[in-house]
Amino acid sequence: MLRLSLPSTSLRRSFFTSSISHSGHNKWSKIKERKGANDLRKGVLYSKANKDILLAVRTGGSVDPEQNATLAAVIKKVKSQGVPKDNIENALKKAAGGKDKGDQQLTYEAMAPGSVGMIIECMSDNVNRTMHALRNILTDHEARLAPVGFLFARRGCVRVSLEKGGNFEDKLDQLIGGLLDSGVEDFKETVTTESEAELELWCQPQDLAKVTNAAMESGFCSELLGSELIYTPLEKGPDIDADTSKRLDELVDTLEDHDDVLRVWTTHNA
Repeated sequence: MLRLSLPSTSLRRSFFTSSISHSGHNKWSKIKERKGANDLRKGVLYSKANKDILLAVRTGGSVDPEQNATLAAVIKKVKSQGVPKDNIENALKKAAGGKDKGDQQLTYEAMAPGSVGMIIECMSDNVNRTMHALRNILTDHEARLAPVGFLFARRGCVRVSLEKGGNFEDKLDQLIGGLLDSGVEDFKETVTTESEAELELWCQPQDLAKVTNAAMESGFCSELLGSELIYTPLEKGPDIDADTSKRLDELVDTLEDHDDVLRVWTTHNA
C-alpha cells in the first residue's frame, strides 16, 4: 500500500501561516478601532460646529456672514478646524429655514474638585438626555451640580488683530474712543508681536453684534478673530494643587467631548 506523508516543514509552515493571519487580524482590528475613534471625534466636531453656527445666527440675527460678523468669525473658525463646506452650508440652511427650533440653549452650574466653580453651556434637542449625561460625568469626576452663577459675569467678547506701524498707541486710542459709543466697556491687549497686536474688547451681551460690526468698520482692525458671549470669573479662583488641577482638566475635557456641550467656563486661573 502506498502511504503519503506530509513533510515536517509543511506542518511548520502551517503554524507560521496561522501566526501571520492572527497578527494581520489584530492589526486590522486596531486600524478599525482607530478609524472608529477618529470618526467619533469628527462627528463631535461637526456637531459642535453646527451648533456654533446656529448660536451665531441667533446672536447676530442673520444667516448672512456679510451682515453678521459673529457668524463670519464662527465660519472662519470651523473651516480652520477642517469642517467640510457642505456641513457649514447645511447648518446655515437649517438656521435659515427655522429647523433649529427644537434645539434649546441650556446653562448648567456645577462645583468641581477644589471648590472650582463651573458654567457648562449646552445646546440640545433633549433636555433630559443632556441632564442625565452631565450628572453622570460630574459624578464620575467628583463634581456636582450647584448654584455658582454668582461667581461669574456674562459678557460679550470681540477679539481682533491690529497691524502695527506708524503711531500704534494713537491708532489704539482712536479705535477704543470710536468704539465707546457702540458699547465697549473695557479692553485688553492679549498678544503682541513686532507686526501686530491682538485685542479683546468687552461689552454687555446685548451689544456684542454692535461692537463687532463697529470694530470691523473702524478701519483699524485687520482681522476679526472671534466674537462670542462668554462667562468671566468675578474674582480669582481658589488655589489648587497639581493633582486637583489635573483632575479638573480631565473633567473639562470629558465635558467638552460630549456632543451637547458648547463651552465650559471655570473660576480656575481667573
